Amino acid sequence: MSIYVGIDLGTTNSAICTYDGEDVRVWKSPEQNDVTPSVIYNDGRRRYVGKRAYDLAPASPDSTARLFKRIMGTSTPVRLRGAAEPMTPQECSAEVLKTLFGYLPEEVKREVVGTVITVPAAFNQMQKDATLQAAELAGIGAVTLMQEPVAAVMSVMRKRSTDGIFIVYDLGGGTLDVAIADASSGRVSLQAHGGIEMCGGRDWDREIADNVVVPWLREQFELPDSLRTDPTYRPLVSLVEWAAEKAKIELSAQGSSSVSLAETEVRLRDLAGVEIYVDCALDKDQLDSLIEQQINDSVRAVRDAMEKAHIAPHDVNRVVFVGGPTQYKTVRERVAFELGVSGALDVNAMTAVAEGAAVFAESIDWSSEKRGRKSSRGVLSADSLGLTLNYTARTPAGKAKLIVRVAGNVPSGSEFQIDSLDTGWSSGRLSLVDGASVDLTLTKNGENTFRVLALDGGGSPIELPTRDIVISRTAATVDAIPASHSVGLEVLDKVGGQPELEWIVRSGDPLPKRGQLRVVSARSIRAGGAGALIFKLWQGEISAPVTDNLFIGELKITGDNLESGVIAQGEEIICEYEVSDAGTLSMEVSVPGANVTVGSGLNFYSTKEGELNFEDASERVAEAIASLTARVSEMRANIEDDELEVAQSKLDDAEKRGQANDAEGAKAALDRTHEVKRILASVRKRNLPQTRKIDLDSCVKFFNEVCREVAKPSESTQFDNAARSAAQLMDRQGSDFEIQLERMRGINWDVLFRQDWFVIDRFKSLASTPHLFADRAEHVRLVALGHDAIRKDEIAALREILGLMYSIKISSGGDREMLLDSNIVRA
Repeated sequence: MSIYVGIDLGTTNSAICTYDGEDVRVWKSPEQNDVTPSVIYNDGRRRYVGKRAYDLAPASPDSTARLFKRIMGTSTPVRLRGAAEPMTPQECSAEVLKTLFGYLPEEVKREVVGTVITVPAAFNQMQKDATLQAAELAGIGAVTLMQEPVAAVMSVMRKRSTDGIFIVYDLGGGTLDVAIADASSGRVSLQAHGGIEMCGGRDWDREIADNVVVPWLREQFELPDSLRTDPTYRPLVSLVEWAAEKAKIELSAQGSSSVSLAETEVRLRDLAGVEIYVDCALDKDQLDSLIEQQINDSVRAVRDAMEKAHIAPHDVNRVVFVGGPTQYKTVRERVAFELGVSGALDVNAMTAVAEGAAVFAESIDWSSEKRGRKSSRGVLSADSLGLTLNYTARTPAGKAKLIVRVAGNVPSGSEFQIDSLDTGWSSGRLSLVDGASVDLTLTKNGENTFRVLALDGGGSPIELPTRDIVISRTAATVDAIPASHSVGLEVLDKVGGQPELEWIVRSGDPLPKRGQLRVVSARSIRAGGAGALIFKLWQGEISAPVTDNLFIGELKITGDNLESGVIAQGEEIICEYEVSDAGTLSMEVSVPGANVTVGSGLNFYSTKEGELNFEDASERVAEAIASLTARVSEMRANIEDDELEVAQSKLDDAEKRGQANDAEGAKAALDRTHEVKRILASVRKRNLPQTRKIDLDSCVKFFNEVCREVAKPSESTQFDNAARSAAQLMDRQGSDFEIQLERMRGINWDVLFRQDWFVIDRFKSLASTPHLFADRAEHVRLVALGHDAIRKDEIAALREILGLMYSIKISSGGDREMLLDSNIVRA
């Protein structure tokens, strides 16, 4: 028997299910729970995972790892007291996966064909790659990913086959996922999906701790100003959040609860030497007030998905709630009321995603390296006779059709017969002629086997390649899955021109998708030589500046990748890409016009350059917030747009989260800055002439105050001409204005980069900001070389070093300096 596994690798809880083609089974933990806490505890001698780790966490928060899903796809270390080395988020997730897979009996493991692990729709490429790495570390065999809202849809359809449009609202411990699906006769068409990455029950716990419990503690005890950063009292915050989670769960079942910790659990004294305890009431009104903004954000995310799907509330049959926090009645009532759509609890909110993943796993062709889906069509051919039997191989319906096609010399009077090997049913003898058909009844879920008999006019058997055909009756069938994000390759519109995105996939495009992009090299590289061609990849929809999107990695071809020959400047390069059902990306590169071999079959895409260490990202977060605050303030001073108030509110929230001075807070703060960038792009689009005037005035002011005095006369003339052209183009559609503005910014940069003082100043600035470099070792090396060049007064060498530093710097803004390494041009 073939067994298929589905795993919901959750932020706070995880679950594992299997599907044998007929039945789904949830595998319980040793404590007989459907879900397992995604928690690791290390006591120095042994490592615990799951419920035991969760229970031990309050005694020693520093020995506990939890919420690591929130930093997947980053280089943030997870530190456990007593462990020899820090763990990576992937290693932590691998421990949970191994624990879950350990629940399966050996006889079940032997029958496992493949495993599907779910990821939020909001996950980016780096996070998806990290999840696959975790699966590899766990050693659980053939694995692929699927998006959580798709799994939830599969689970809903398995339990309820009603036709119509429904919305899946999946609010988990760490993320919100939304899916809009149109169901008809067991077939599901996903119209749109989306969500919010840092939005879930974990955020409720933090709100309860910060706004209810900590103020109560300050009234009762003498405590330092910053509990989260004080080494002595930081464990207290972890304890409080743990207790807040328990109180929140209790509150979901009744009208009130309390956050309680005894002195023996806290084991700390305040600044006056008094033993600390917690006994703080929490009621429904308090929690409702604390989560109101999160509910509003989630409703906005659902409406965004509805807008993508071009549907109105009256088109929707129901909202199906999935995920632990949706068991809180207020969430269901508020969401249903705000959307104007009735709510439903069709599935087990805690295990629906894992169940749907197991069902989906059965639809995958595990023999394929690309993990594509099994074909819904079957063919049985007798080529010598030109005879073909076409049949439906997979369907959620109770019947499947078989059609005869005859293109050759089938003997006159030939007949065929179909018999069910499961029930004994028989079609009886039918004429074997072109167009003949028969409906086959599928009496059970999973595989239904039929035997085909073909006879010539004399009653002798006609030889067929096989006598048996298998038709699978599936729980549900999902058509093409829409991409949740747009991903583009950064290219220049011409050598030295403006950066643009050449789209690989757009949000909403049906997946899987494969294709190719043609680009041109803007520089030459030789086998074994220095230099590189850099293909930068961005996630998002912002057209300008490109760097306001999320940097998700790059392809890099160096001289070491070339086995021989040269890639000359102007050479055409072909990038072949494939985006899977789950949204994972692979790319291969070829240079057909040059005598060059570029690692045949090698996937050059790497997410490493986009992975940040959020353990020491406070400076980076502060810089991003400060930069965006200035942009928002400038726009608010010149433009009236309500969305700018939303942007400011999100910046305020980012600043608050960033002040927590922990990895989770820094990640959440940086995510808020990306949301602000998307809002600013939307505001810019609605108020294009005004925003262009702001950009133009700023660029002109900078040139006049900083650059004009040291610019060449020809540069001043070129700048002024470009400024006049830009002013005339301000109200026109198209990118002509941006091209002129980019020329002006380029002149500013060229003038400054020629000044020795500027090169020295920029080097010192980058030397003092190691947090802006993913490769710290390379940063240290270049800083040493730069200081040596300054001592020797070798400014030309320093310029080269500065260029190298910018080429490995984490891209985060729209400055011209960020674009120095762009050397791929649109074909």
